[in-house]
Amino acid sequence: MAKAKDKDKQGGGTIALNKRARHEFHIDRRFEAGIELQGWEVKALRAGRINFGDSYAIVSKGEIYLFGASIPPLISASTHVVAEDRRTRKLLLHREEIDQLIGAIERKGYTLVPVAMYWKGNKVKVEIGLARGKQAHDKRESEKERDWQREKQRALRSHNRAA
Repeated sequence: MAKAKDKDKQGGGTIALNKRARHEFHIDRRFEAGIELQGWEVKALRAGRINFGDSYAIVSKGEIYLFGASIPPLISASTHVVAEDRRTRKLLLHREEIDQLIGAIERKGYTLVPVAMYWKGNKVKVEIGLARGKQAHDKRESEKERDWQREKQRALRSHNRAA
């Protein structure tokens, strides 16, 4: 019995979502990438300490890196490790995926934006999106759509309560 409960705890929970990315960009395609972390960073992520609202992915020397994500260290972090919270972290993808992303970035003018960070087993995964920037009228349109969906749900709930 105890082993079954332990397995449930290790499930694929969401660490963080980048809501700003959905507001600022049209996300055309999503990729799942591993991320290269240090031990203190994993402990901080287990505590839910991350901010990647301003982060993006960059291409350098045929590799993809997560730039601008902040993982503040825990107070109990080791004293012999210099904890740099905004360091550039390497994203782990297959070579074919990296080539596809580099081609889309260079030829079509896309950008790479982290959308979510989550646990998959005992590993941390980052979902990056191949995205195009939204213009102001696109943002207003998506806000109207979101408001309409919210109003529709309210109307349905009130109708179901009355029935």
